[in-house]
Amino acid sequence: MPIQQKAYALIGRPVGISLMDGTGVSGVLCSVYGGSIYVIEYLYHTQFATKHYRFDQVRDIMPFPHCQQPHPQPPVYHPHPLY
Repeated sequence: MPIQQKAYALIGRPVGISLMDGTGVSGVLCSVYGGSIYVIEYLYHTQFATKHYRFDQVRDIMPFPHCQQPHPQPPVYHPHPLY
């Protein structure tokens, strides 16, 4: 499937983006416009940024996989008396 068609199909979804320079980014694919994809990425604390990447910079776009079911339960801590 052409990368542009894949991008349109994934709008609104969390994605991983493989770039031509060997790096990758992840975020929510917000839109496709003017030969670019627009992705909201987490920076830190409460900050997010919308960044854009031209299609000639993008090698592939992959949707995030679903979480495995059932979700593992954390171990329950049972304190032991000190005596």
